[in-house]
Amino acid sequence: MQKTLINLLFCLFIHQTTCAQLDFSKVNTVAYPLLEKMDSAITTGKYEQITSVLVAKKGQVVFEKYYNGNDKNSLHNTRSATKTMATLLTGIAIKKGHVQSEKDKIMKYLQHKMPVQNPDKRKEAVTIEDLLTMSSVLECNDFNSFSRGNEERMYPIEDWTSFFLNLPIRSYPFEPKPAEQPYGRAFSYCSAGAAAVAAILQSAIGTPLDQFAKQHLFEPLGIEQYELHYTPEGILNTAGGSGYSSRDFLKLIQMCLNDGVWKGQQIVPSAWLRKATTPKAKVREDIDYGYLLWLRSFGKEKLYQSYYMSGNGGQKVLALPELGLAVVITTTNYGNRNAHPYTNALMNDFIVPAMTE
Repeated sequence: MQKTLINLLFCLFIHQTTCAQLDFSKVNTVAYPLLEKMDSAITTGKYEQITSVLVAKKGQVVFEKYYNGNDKNSLHNTRSATKTMATLLTGIAIKKGHVQSEKDKIMKYLQHKMPVQNPDKRKEAVTIEDLLTMSSVLECNDFNSFSRGNEERMYPIEDWTSFFLNLPIRSYPFEPKPAEQPYGRAFSYCSAGAAAVAAILQSAIGTPLDQFAKQHLFEPLGIEQYELHYTPEGILNTAGGSGYSSRDFLKLIQMCLNDGVWKGQQIVPSAWLRKATTPKAKVREDIDYGYLLWLRSFGKEKLYQSYYMSGNGGQKVLALPELGLAVVITTTNYGNRNAHPYTNALMNDFIVPAMTE
């Protein structure tokens, strides 16, 4: 009882967020002209293939709309947005004592995959944190079609973990070396590394990772409907692809805003979330990266820092702590070059200004 009270007071008075569950009692009942304008623009097709937009301020859901045949029960494949599940599950695994630290060497948990191809002492030093920050020394870059570790080369292979471990060491011919970059890391987007986190956690925990997720994340949050995606080896796919409802995505990001607390229960350690949402690697001038979370600012006249889950198609599950704001935007704009500009515009031109009027 005392621990629960401390958690509640910590959230309420220190971080000025809400530890209550999401309140849908006043959704769409308060007039926000900019949100109404956004709704009209989406409905008329200015922003293609948007499937849902949900906005909650300090735990009160103020906007919830579904488009293109979707409703509150629809499950959305947000592609790489669900990479962040690996971050949440790693924090819980550390809390439960299955993993000592994000500084643990990954080979400690993957001895059953030895020996590896392209052996190198530097591989032995790769940590869980290196995978969470997309900055390991392995040559893996989904943004480069020539990369040995590009995800399109991984998908046809049965053993995704070995695919990752067998990669050669990367070089830095067109960019500064890690020590010369902000935060001392060189960002390289790598789905294979994100998928390997699940294999590491499953090995550390000793039980299927999906069962661990259900017991320690889904059930406490009341997440009951989902479609989980698995690797060919049957491990939960933390490279992306699983489907959840928009309301459940909103629960996940609101829980993060609550410093990991949901209904008085500490689901994810608050210290872990602070680490996860602190810049660890520079993506480009206006975007940093935490632990499988993107970090950037949104707004029009004034910018507000956010951290968010992101995926192909412009998917965004965002938290803006200064505003106590949680936002979910789902789409089916897979492969559309305008996908992220569309959802960025929804944030910059409508949602953030509406919540700061």
